[in-house]
Amino acid sequence: MAITLRSGVLMTDTEYGTALLDQRSGEYWTLNPTAAAVLRALLDGRSARQAATALTEEYDVGAEEAEQDVTRILHELRGARLVTD
Repeated sequence: MAITLRSGVLMTDTEYGTALLDQRSGEYWTLNPTAAAVLRALLDGRSARQAATALTEEYDVGAEEAEQDVTRILHELRGARLVTD
């Protein structure tokens, strides 16, 4: 599953994670380091399962919780129309 940032959405790293700016609406979102890692993995072409595995390797989180986190983050990014499939 490859996703991309929707046209008009800018991404930049901050000291607290990652910020996304929707240039059309002027709204912005801040992603904590975990959500930022998920987004980057998905933008790099990894599957949701691979993104969850990356979380378990980087953070102290079990596989089931990591998969739930990835699903939730992806749902929120889609719901905010920040990414496209």
